[in-house]
Order: sequence, then structure tokens, then C-alpha cells
Amino acid sequence: MLQARYEKYQLHFKKPGGTSRGVLYKKETFFIILHDANSFGIGECGLFRGLSADDVPEYETTLQWVCNHIHIGLPELLLKLSSFPSIQFGLEQAFLSLKSSDPFLLFPSEFTRGKASIPINGLIWMGELGFMKAQIKTKIAAGFTTIKLKIGALDFAKELEILRAIRKEYSEKDIELRVDANGAFHPDKALEKLKYLADFHIHSIEQPIRAGQWEVMAKLCRETPIPIALDEELIGVFQKEAKENMLHIIQPQYIILKPSLIGGFQGSEQWIHLATKQHIGWWITSALESNIGLNAIAQYTYQLNVRIPQGLGTGSLFSNNLESPLFVENGHLKYDLNSNWNLSLLNL
Repeated sequence: MLQARYEKYQLHFKKPGGTSRGVLYKKETFFIILHDANSFGIGECGLFRGLSADDVPEYETTLQWVCNHIHIGLPELLLKLSSFPSIQFGLEQAFLSLKSSDPFLLFPSEFTRGKASIPINGLIWMGELGFMKAQIKTKIAAGFTTIKLKIGALDFAKELEILRAIRKEYSEKDIELRVDANGAFHPDKALEKLKYLADFHIHSIEQPIRAGQWEVMAKLCRETPIPIALDEELIGVFQKEAKENMLHIIQPQYIILKPSLIGGFQGSEQWIHLATKQHIGWWITSALESNIGLNAIAQYTYQLNVRIPQGLGTGSLFSNNLESPLFVENGHLKYDLNSNWNLSLLNL
């Protein structure tokens, strides 16, 4: 008989992570654990407080309901949890994990066999000028050729100074620069700021203005000198028709897919299908999950035959992450067959 329970876990940042929404010191997450007579399965429900559409008071009550009704099966559960995308994702992982001969092998591939890797960007957190410059030097020394900078919290002139310093030393052929404003720009000032940023040959900017302003964002996407990638804009858009309508109205250059925030694998697949139909590019990013969730996202991402750098380098941010075979080398996420999982920090 299939049984389920959940465990709450608090991830702690090695160094505080600065964004335009504030500084992050810890990250709460939840694990769904399945057992039957012969097998064990685990999945991560990567709730992101203050950002997830399912950050609601009844979140844990819903998790307990899922555990009590696990017998109704994955398809029925996913239908009933349409407004809880992170729980949908945790369940997808847990059922795949339960069925696998190895609970951590969800999508076997050359990646999980240690013979291939996934290109990723190096993430630079907001902070004082010296702190950000030091991070950039570390990432470049570690072999990253694509760097993503969080912007929007410092004085804009200081942020331009950082970009100017990078471009003085590294051309666009050496380093690809992505920036993420997390919706920090005022709509009336956004286009002007994008024109300044364009001087530094920026690959793309994520979510320049706050989500929900479709007509304003559409105008910005038409006039921008820098490709725009929608991120927070996708959160809370659950119905296929609404997704299709939003993409049609805004016509962004890219969308960013965070499985924990958009309904896991099935949610990602629907967004990819709709974006491809409208000739909109995409890439996949983790959302500060532990290595359980990151492992699932990485394995899923690899089998999509991605070519451009993805946003999957967040596993090393936490002091108490779960030990896994995932590691980063020369700007690529890899899988070490000589390393094992260690879940001793969990109450399993």
C-alpha cells in the first residue's frame, strides 16, 4: 500500500543573497516522501515565500491532504492541485522517483551517466560594488562564460559602473552578460534604462518591470534595444488559454521557466510548446531548491537538448544542502558517478 508524508526543511545561505526584493538569509522548502512495499520516492515542493503563487496559509494543510489522498494517483492529484504548482512539481518527482530503480534517477541520460554536462550561467548577487566585483572575478576564474547579475537595488549609476568595468576587461566575445531586474524598474523609466544597458552588449534582461502590466510590457518588448525575458510574469498564470493570450499580447523575446513556480514538468512543457509556436525563446532556471529539486530540474533540462546556458548553478549557495553527485566545473553542471547522495539531514 502506498503511503506518503512530508518533511519541512530550512536551507541556510552561506552568504546572504541580495535581490531587488530584499536580502535572502534562508529558504524554506518541503519534501514529499513516498513508500510502498518495495520502493522509496522523494520529491521537493520548492515553495518560494513572497514569490510563489501558492504561498498561502493553507499550504501545509494542502500538503497533508495530498499525503492522506496519495492513493488517488498522480493524474488526479495534479488536476486537483492546479493552484499549487510547487506541490505539483514535488509529486511529479516523487512518483518518478518511486518507479525508478534508483530514486534519484528520474530521466536517465548521458548527463546522469557522467558523460555530458549542462552549460549554466554564473549568478552574481546584489551588494556593494566591491562585493559584486569580487563575485564576478571568482566566476570568471571558475570558467564561466555567461554571467547573470541581479540589478535594480543599487543606484543605477553604480550598476552601470560595474558593467562598464566588466566590459573594459572582457568583450562580449569573452563574457556573455545577462541581467535580472526582478521587476524593479519604473515603467516610465524602463526604456531609458534599457538604452543605457544596451551599451554593454547585454544578452537579455529578465523582468524589467513588475509583472501584471501586460500592455506596458508589450510596448517595452516592441521598443527595447535588449531582448526581454519574462520571469515573474509567468507565475500564477495557470490556464493554457491565459498563457497563450499573455504571450500573444506581450510578445517577449524569451521566457524563463522555473518548474517549482509554474507546475513542474507538465507546466514547463506547456509553456515551451506555446512559446515555440510563437517563436519565443526560453531557458530553464532553478528557484533556490535543494539538490533534490535541482537534480530533477537538471535531468529534465538535459533531455530537452538545450544549447544555451541555463540557470542551474544554485546548489552551492547553501551551507546545509543535501550531498549529491551534482557539481559545477568550468561553467557546466555535471554529475559525478563516484559521489553518493546523503540524506542524513532529513528525518527519513
